[in-house]
Amino acid sequence: MKTPHHFFIQCLVILSLTSSFSQTSLNDFLTSSDTLHVSRRNAVVITETSLAGLTLVGLDQLWYNDFERSKFRTINDNNEWLQMDKLGHVMTSYYVGKIGADALNWSGVREKDQLVYGATLGFAFLTAVEVFDGFSQEWGFSWGDMIANASGTGLYVGQELLWKEQRITMKYSFHQTKYADIRPEKLGENFLQEALKDYNGQTYWLSANVHSFFKESKIPKWLNLAVGYGADGMLTGNNEEIDMNLFPNQNRIRQYYLSLDIDLSRIKTKSRLLKTMFNVINFIKIPAPTLEIDSNGKLKLYPVYF
Repeated sequence: MKTPHHFFIQCLVILSLTSSFSQTSLNDFLTSSDTLHVSRRNAVVITETSLAGLTLVGLDQLWYNDFERSKFRTINDNNEWLQMDKLGHVMTSYYVGKIGADALNWSGVREKDQLVYGATLGFAFLTAVEVFDGFSQEWGFSWGDMIANASGTGLYVGQELLWKEQRITMKYSFHQTKYADIRPEKLGENFLQEALKDYNGQTYWLSANVHSFFKESKIPKWLNLAVGYGADGMLTGNNEEIDMNLFPNQNRIRQYYLSLDIDLSRIKTKSRLLKTMFNVINFIKIPAPTLEIDSNGKLKLYPVYF
C-alpha cells in the first residue's frame, strides 16, 4: 500500500513535468500584477463570495440539518482536547486569510486593502461557522474558538505590518495512531478522516525562517527552525467524558517538539507553476530529525518525524 509520502513525491514529479508545457503563458497568468488589474480583482471577489456562500449554505443544509437546532447558546470548551482543536482554528484562520491576501496581491490590489479585505477572510468565514454552531444543540458558540480565529488572523497581519513578509508560518504534520481504531466514529474511519479528526496524530508548528532574521548570513534562504505542539492519549474532549470501563488506562500528555524545516516558498525556481504549488503545499511540515519532550519530562529523539 502506498504511503502519503509516496503520494507527495509523485505530486512533485507530476508538477515538474507539467511545468515544462506552456511555460510562458502560464507564468504570465500566475505572475502578480504590479498595478490594479480590475478583471482579476472582480474575478477574485466573485469567486471568494460565491465559494463562501455556497460553503455556508452547504454546511447549513447538509451538516447542521442532521442535528437538533436550539436557541443561540455559548459554551466553554477551552479545556477539551488539550487545546489541539484551538490550534486547528488558529491555523485555518491564518491560511484562509493568507489565501485571501495572496489573491488580492495577484490582482494588484494595494497592500492596505490586501490586509483589510483579504487577510481577514479567514476570521470572517470562521465567525459565520461559529454562529451556526451557536444555534446547534450539538455544539454552541465558543469564545475560545473566536480567540483562536483572531490569533490566526493576527499572526498573518502582524507580520505583514512589522516585517512586510511572513517570517514565521504555521505548519501541520500528521501520523496515524492506535486511537482511531478504538473510537473510529469519533476519531476517523480512514486516513483522511483521521488526519482531520484524530488530534493524537496531529502536530501544529510555528516554523521560523532563519535567514529572514539574519539576512547578512550565509544560511540557506529556505532553512527553517520549527517548534511544535501535540498531544496523546485522547479518546474524547476531556477525561470527564470517558467511560473508564470502555477506555481504560488513559494517559493524556502534552508533547513539545523542536525540529528543522524547509520553507518551500523560498526555493528559487523560474517556473511560476512550481512556485505557486510550493506556496500551496507549504503548510505541510517537512519530515526531519526532531527532539520531543512531553509533559511527563520524557525525552525522545526521532531520526525523522512526521
